[in-house]
Formats: sequence, structure tokens, C-alpha cells
Amino acid sequence: MYERILVPLDGSKVGEAALDHVEQLVSKIAPQVKIELILLQVISSLTHYVIAGEASVQVPYTDREMAQIQKKAKEYLDKAGECLKKKGVTVKTRVATGRAADEIVAAANRVKADLIAMSTHGRSGLGRLTFGSITDKVLRSSNVPVLVVRAPKGMENS
Repeated sequence: MYERILVPLDGSKVGEAALDHVEQLVSKIAPQVKIELILLQVISSLTHYVIAGEASVQVPYTDREMAQIQKKAKEYLDKAGECLKKKGVTVKTRVATGRAADEIVAAANRVKADLIAMSTHGRSGLGRLTFGSITDKVLRSSNVPVLVVRAPKGMENS
């Protein structure tokens, strides 16, 4: 049974769509099984652009800027997990940096997750080719079962 569930969140409403399904799943099995939910956010952009006139240069974030970004990610994850904590679910949060799909798979292995539950933005065609699909990459490389929740209609581009 699913006792440890990893839920990667990207800060978008689409990303949070999986939480509703996890909440339903937990409500059905929580009385019999102690559930641990691990909310993960991956910071994949470690640089930003500085623009001066017509020139731009890519600059790495300073340690202080990265600490602030990680703090905001942790606050977001804490808030996202509040409703499940109220239902008696143990909620832990993790912030990682790197390539999203790789970090999700690594985190699932590290925490010994029984399930990864994640949303998909529902892109297809050129959008999918251009942006890639983190969900596809996780599906292909994970040893852990993956529950994929499609974004609700009208929310795909959020």
C-alpha cells in the first residue's frame, strides 16, 4: 500500500491538481495506514538575465538570492500541505536544485517513496516538443509507480 507519497509541485495551480487526488486517496487509506506525504519543489533555473540596453548576460544567482528562492519554495510547500496536515497526514517538504525530472526520481529513491503523484500541463505538439515533458521523463526513468493527473480544462496554460 502507499505509505510514502512524493508530490512534486512547481508553484502553479496546474501543478497542484495532483493534490486533490492525493487527498482523496489518503482519505480512503489513512485510517488503516499511516501516510507520509513528501512535497518537493525543484529549482531548475540557477541563473537569471541582466539586461543593459540591447545587451543581456546570463548571471548565476548569488548565495543570498538562492537562499531567498529556497525559503520562498519552502514557504509555498508548507502552505500547500496545510490541508493534509489538518487531516492527520504527516507532511514533509523538500527543496532541490537541478534538472526537475532527475531530481524528482532521485528524491523518490532517497525517501523510499511508494508512489509519485504529479500533474501534467497537458501540452502536446510543438509545445511539448519545445518545453519537453518532465512527467514523461519521470515516467520513463522512475522505478516507483507514478500517478499522473491531467490538468483540468482551462488550466493547462496556467
